[in-house]
Parts: sequence; C-alpha cells; structure tokens
Amino acid sequence: MGQMERDTFIIGPDDPILITGATGFIGSRLVESLLDHGFRNLVCFARPSSDVTSLEAVASRRGMGARVEVIRGNLLSREDCSTATQDVAVIFHLAAGGSEKSFPDAFMNSVVTTRNLLEASLRHKCLRRFVNISSFAVYSNTQKRRWRLLDESCPVEMRPQLRGDAYCFAKIKQDDIVTEYGQRFGIPYVIVRPGYVYGPGKESIASRVGIDTFGVFLHLGGSNTIPFTYVDNCADAIVLAGVKKGVDGEVFNVVDDDLPSSRRFLRLYKQNVRRFASIYVPHILSYALCWLWEKYSNWSEGQLPPAFNRRRWHAYWKKTRYTNEKLKARLGWTPTVPMAEGFGRYFQSCRERGRHA
Repeated sequence: MGQMERDTFIIGPDDPILITGATGFIGSRLVESLLDHGFRNLVCFARPSSDVTSLEAVASRRGMGARVEVIRGNLLSREDCSTATQDVAVIFHLAAGGSEKSFPDAFMNSVVTTRNLLEASLRHKCLRRFVNISSFAVYSNTQKRRWRLLDESCPVEMRPQLRGDAYCFAKIKQDDIVTEYGQRFGIPYVIVRPGYVYGPGKESIASRVGIDTFGVFLHLGGSNTIPFTYVDNCADAIVLAGVKKGVDGEVFNVVDDDLPSSRRFLRLYKQNVRRFASIYVPHILSYALCWLWEKYSNWSEGQLPPAFNRRRWHAYWKKTRYTNEKLKARLGWTPTVPMAEGFGRYFQSCRERGRHA
C-alpha cells in the first residue's frame, strides 16, 4: 500500500477488518484482495460447521506480516456478534443466508443477523464503515422500457414477497435495515450490489441465461445482456467500497466491461465445456408463461406457488443494459481480469470439476 493510496483510504493497514461469510465464494476472494491491498489485520467470521482450511492456508502463505484470525460463531447470537466486532474499523458483511428458501429463514439469517452486527457496532463505537453486500436481485425493473439502462438510481422491488423470491426479499430487507441504522444512528455505510458473480468454484449457469427443467435447458436470455462480474474483480470493488474516503451512504453496482449476450455466453459454454440440448424461449412466450403460472396459482388458491411470475420476469429476463460508470468514477475501480480471461478460467474449472448446469 503506497502513501498515495493511504491518503485516499479511511483506515490504515493495521486497522482491524471483519469479514462475515469469509469462507464463501466471494468472501474467500475478498480476504485475498484485502491482503493484496496491504491490509494486515483481518478477522474472518465463520460458522462452527464451516471449512476454514482455505483461510488458514491464506494466513500461512502470507507469513508473519499479516494476521488472519478466524472466529467461529453464530450471527444470530448477540454475544458472538459483540465479540467479533470489538475494535473493528470496517465490516464487510457477506454472510446473509442467501441459500435460504423460505421467507422466515431468509429474514432470520439476513435481517436479524445484520441487526445484531449493527447493534454491536453501536455499542463499541469504533466502526468507520459497514459494507453491506446486496444484489442486482433487489431491482424491480418493471417501470422501464426494454433495453433501458439499469443503474444505482433505479427503484428496488417494493413488494418482494409477490415475486416469490426469498433471496430478493432478504436482500431488500437487509439493505433497508442498514440504511435505517445509517440514518437514525449515524453508522457510516456503503451498499454494494454485484451482478452475477462467476468464476472457478461456481460452475452453475446463471438463471438469467436459462433454467434446466426435465432434462432440457430452456434458454430464456436470448439477446439479453448478462451482468457478469468475475469474482476477483468483484472482490476488488468491494474492498474499494469499504475503504475509499467520501462515499458513505452510497450504492455501487458491480459489473465487468464487455458484457456478453446470453446467446453468446451459451454458445461459448457449449463450445468450451460440453454440448447439451437447449430450447430458446422467445421473450413474449416466457412472459406469457409467467402470466399463466400466476393465473393458475391464483385459481388454485396458492396450491401451486407462483415460482415464475411477471415480477420475476422483469427482474431476470427483461432486455436491460448495465453500467459500471459510477464504480469507476467514484472508486477508481477497473476490472483486472478481462471477460475473455475470466471465461477461460471459468470454463476450465467447469471441465475439471465436472459439475455443470
């Protein structure tokens, strides 16, 4: 970390940094990126059942100059949160129960855990920034015409429960409570909303491209642009959002440059990983199917949940453009891994691991 960089950061290299979800796909890369940026005092929060082998390996590779401490606990425990946040200057909050399928579980593992961290930070009075990792899933995208630009100023889903998406619900409520604590209690915060984060270790195909059903892949994306961000690029953006001066209270979307269409990505995937049967579903047909599913769900009085509905269609399969201009202008971020190189690493990982969509 050079002197010029230090002058633009809110913390120094030895100030304590807490990372929740540090063993996850993005969290593990975030730990590496923080160390690469010269931060030497990291506290990684992990569940008791989490495999921390990779974190321990990172710590051993970095030698005596860096301190990577692993704390095991439960974010639903106020005591564990209080212990983890003691003396911490910046919190990167990535643990948010994203795998939860039910709304109550999503609420508990996103909203309640986030509130516990914020309350603990209020008591300690040492926090300089809370970085909440959100998602593109929160945007409604219903009031915009096709091919309109989606940026940080766009509205989020006001009634997420109607989308039938517990992940979207959890992320919106999580953003809400972080914003509330910032406004009511003065906790400095930044919200980061990555697009679809990909790379080695995550071999599935984004649902924005399509879904695998009954042995046939339904290609729903077509000519849509897919908001990819390579995991290393995303981690670098999160680091900058956490330490750059003058960006408190702001939201940053994270996508890479040279975003491909869904059709181009699927073609590359088949060429580089494996070939499989796929059927393209035109947008007008996919929208009609979502509408019919909604109607049948209403007619059956909810016996068939509206897993596919028009709100979800607008969020995931509507033609939309994306931008990273704010990320570049305000944080000075640039993607270090070009799209072609990122896809090359991703496709190789898919071939080697043998796990495909």
